[in-house]
Amino acid sequence: MSVVSELASLRRTEARAKPSPAERGGGKAAVLFLAPWFLGLALITVGPMLASLYLSFTDYSLLDEPEWIGLENYADMFADGRLWTSLRVTFTYVFVSVPLQLAAALALALFLDRGLRGLAIYRSAFYLPSLLGASVAVAILWRQIFGNGGLINQVLSWFGVQGVGWVAHPDFALGTLVILNVWTFGSPMLIFLAGLRQIPQHYYEAAAIDGAGKFRQFRSITVPLLTPIIFFNLVLQIIHAFQSFTQAFVVSGGTGGPVDSTLFYTLYLYEQGFTNLNMGYASALAWLLLVIIAAFTAINFSLAKYWVFYDD
Repeated sequence: MSVVSELASLRRTEARAKPSPAERGGGKAAVLFLAPWFLGLALITVGPMLASLYLSFTDYSLLDEPEWIGLENYADMFADGRLWTSLRVTFTYVFVSVPLQLAAALALALFLDRGLRGLAIYRSAFYLPSLLGASVAVAILWRQIFGNGGLINQVLSWFGVQGVGWVAHPDFALGTLVILNVWTFGSPMLIFLAGLRQIPQHYYEAAAIDGAGKFRQFRSITVPLLTPIIFFNLVLQIIHAFQSFTQAFVVSGGTGGPVDSTLFYTLYLYEQGFTNLNMGYASALAWLLLVIIAAFTAINFSLAKYWVFYDD
C-alpha cells in the first residue's frame, strides 16, 4: 500500500507541475496585448529619437537629402549668439518661476488642508489653471491682459498709474510669462495637499504641548516631512519649465521678442527647424536640451541626500 500511495502522490505532483493549456498560452496572450505598446514605443519614441540623433550630425533642410557633416552642428553652437541668449532667458525663467510656483502651490495646499467646506470645489478651481495654462487660448488671453489697453493697465489707471505695454517691453515681457507659469500651480498644489494629509497629526499635538507655535511646527515638522514631495515637484516642474514653448510663441508672435527677451530655448529650436529649415542644427539643439535637463535632474538627485528626509 505504501508503494501505491507513493506512486499516486508522485503522479499528483507531476500533474500539478505540468502547466495547463491556459497557462501555456498565457505568455502568448501577454505578448499579444503588449504588442501595441511596444510598437508605439518603437515607432513614436525610440525611432524618432534615433533619427534625431542621426540628423544632428547632418546638414538637413527638410527639402534635400541629409548630408553628413559630423560634429559641425555642435561646434557652431559656441559661436551662436542667439543660442546663448535663449539659454540665458530660459535659465532666468526656470530659476525664477519654478520656486515661486512651488511656494504658491504649498501656500494654497496649507490653506486647503485646514478642512474647508466644499474642499472638492476649491481643489477643482485651483487645479483648472494647470489644465489651461499651456493652451493657446490662455496665452492669447494673457497677451490681451498685459497689452496696452489690457486689464492690468486699466486697474493701474484707477490709481493714477500710467501703464505700459507689458508684453511689448523688453524689461517686463519675460516677467509676464513668469507670472503665467506661477499661475499654473494647480498640479503641484494637489501633490502637496496629498503629502500634507499623510503627516500624522500627533506630531503637531506633541509640538503644541511643548509650546511650539504654528511657524515652529511648520519649520520643524511640516517642511522636513514634506521634503520628498517638494523634491518630486521640484524635479517635475524644472523639466516642465525647460520645455515651455506655447506661452512664449503666442505672446511674442513666434519671434521671441521684444529684443529676444522671451526667446525660450524651445522657441529658438522651433525657429531653426521649421522657420529656417535647418533641421540638422535643430536636432543638435534638441539633444543639447536633453543633456541640460538630464544634468539638472542628476544634480537634484545628487543634492537630495542633504535635504530630503525619508522615514528611514
